[in-house]
Amino acid sequence: MTARRLVLVETGAHQAGGHRDHALDALTDAARSALVVAPYGVTGESARALAVSGVRVVRPAGVLSEALLTASRMAELVAAAGRRVFASRRWPRMLRRAPHQATLVGRCLAEVACVRTAHREAEGASVVVLTASEALHGAVGLLGGPHIRFVHEVNTTEDLPVRLLGRAAGRGRRAVLALTPTAAVGEELSGRFPGLRVQVRPFAVADPTERLTADERDFARASFGVGDDEAAVCLVGGWWPHKDMDVIDRALGWLDAPLHVLVVGWPLDLGLLKRWSRLPQVRLQVVPGPASPDLVRAVYAAADAALVARRPGIAKESGLVIDAVRLGVPLLLSDHDPALTARVGAADWARTFPAGNSARLAILLSDLPRLPLPRPCPRAAAALGVPTAADQADYLTRLAVELKETPR
Repeated sequence: MTARRLVLVETGAHQAGGHRDHALDALTDAARSALVVAPYGVTGESARALAVSGVRVVRPAGVLSEALLTASRMAELVAAAGRRVFASRRWPRMLRRAPHQATLVGRCLAEVACVRTAHREAEGASVVVLTASEALHGAVGLLGGPHIRFVHEVNTTEDLPVRLLGRAAGRGRRAVLALTPTAAVGEELSGRFPGLRVQVRPFAVADPTERLTADERDFARASFGVGDDEAAVCLVGGWWPHKDMDVIDRALGWLDAPLHVLVVGWPLDLGLLKRWSRLPQVRLQVVPGPASPDLVRAVYAAADAALVARRPGIAKESGLVIDAVRLGVPLLLSDHDPALTARVGAADWARTFPAGNSARLAILLSDLPRLPLPRPCPRAAAALGVPTAADQADYLTRLAVELKETPR
């Protein structure tokens, strides 16, 4: 079955980075007749991929939708100014949190504008917000229309003014179905919004055809100067607070064998990188800034393993884990999320280490040249429960039809 009349909303499509870009491109390619609503356009790489698939990209249209988008921009400007003014802990907690509340309102307004446009551009379509806000779900449903929304994580809680807005639009939740990539995020969302329908569904998609080829690996390793008898590990993506860079820092200092460390992404800790460049066993190569998908793919291709280290208790979906599996790259993974650790299980292409345990990570890194890991097989992603793009598109379309048929 091929998904039909699927409209994908991505408010951050203009920003490079993350597995959001891959999901958007893959889903539109699988759906064929999909439409993308992106308030600020899409990245150059996505624009080219969408053009090849014959996908039309539109921005919010109509007087009301355009006004909502303008109001959203103003809310974001207020939030940015507030973060600068109230950054000091000398301010009362309520004032320090106010910019985040403005961000929630701004995201809500942008989503409403996009969902309204989606229904206007393709009447009767299945509308899916790929990266939705963690708040004001009912307001988007009430003012925008029926839709499915992927909520990847819950970062900001609602203060009283935003909660009151949410309650005023409470009946709009009946027009919304929230999907969360992990059960832990789903439980948190359900606890904060008791009337919201929530289902667990992976966001990431993986197709066996995306796997790296032997030629790609040989070319990438030669490009990065990784010899046949040498090992390389890659660190992909920005160094966000949920990532445990301290455990990696200590482990690299304890290596007993040379190791190429390939870093790509942004933001990065330049001070930490400078320290790594001076370590005797580390051969550091850095590709800073938002990188193109082709360059990220080359970094994965050159690596003997991808390293994912997070702080204990982080239970949101890891796009880096899915990327490694779909591309066929072995994995070194902290056991920060028991559910993810259980899913990986005893896979021969992965090694886990206790979150925060630098000594164990140092052993795994030092063993890479001597005991290389096998690559995940083409069925590894499916074994982890990750759908193909075609399966995801079909699932979302069917789910949207069921949502429309549900009495509200």
